[in-house]
Amino acid sequence: MNEEGTNRTALVTGGTRGIGRGICELLKDRGYHVVAGYGGNAEKAKAFTAETGIPAYQWDVSDYDACQKAVSEITNDHGAITVLVNNAGITRDGTLKRMSYDNWMAVIQTNLTSVFNMSKAVWEPMLAEKFGRIVNISSINGQGGQYGQVNYCAAKAGVIGMTKAMAQEGARFGVTVNAVAPGYVATDMVAAVPENVLEKIVANIPVGRLGDSLEIARAVWFLVRDDSNFVTGSTISINGGQHMY
Repeated sequence: MNEEGTNRTALVTGGTRGIGRGICELLKDRGYHVVAGYGGNAEKAKAFTAETGIPAYQWDVSDYDACQKAVSEITNDHGAITVLVNNAGITRDGTLKRMSYDNWMAVIQTNLTSVFNMSKAVWEPMLAEKFGRIVNISSINGQGGQYGQVNYCAAKAGVIGMTKAMAQEGARFGVTVNAVAPGYVATDMVAAVPENVLEKIVANIPVGRLGDSLEIARAVWFLVRDDSNFVTGSTISINGGQHMY
């Protein structure tokens, strides 16, 4: 185990599956004390904890009060949160013509408002400590757009805008805020894409394959390191060359 993250408590929302799980496992391997948040499947979360030794807490990241309560509980149990990875997200796809208001709001609340809710809960303690690392997980579709994902693209683009504004506020206090924008990664969310659609997606990825959660996790690890304090307000794109600008 690398001792780099000793005495650093890292909280990863949506941490029990997919990209979030990859981030949790890598940070733990690098010596961080990691806590995972999850919203739904308690059985899978229990299995995650049994397999990884990483504690998992359940709450709704779209609920401001629930986030405040969860951060307070985790802080009491595990010490001050000095690393926050806002990874929780959902999809409710549909064209604008067919998208319901409820599906619009569900994605905006879970994917974008959650970043405000969670960051707000840890922000003042990080400023007081004069150290903090926040990494917001955006998406290639927040950069380049995607047919049938008006809600998801809006939320993930918003995450990038929030990241830049928060970075300016935190910089003089030693709090960095960055974003990672993954392309298509082999997760349960991507597995739900119809096979014929997924084949077309992979055909447009220059490296010719889906990404792996560990490839995203390595970027997060770089950004949360103590010695990455000159990197703030940045968005790292990891998409196999699918979207470049």
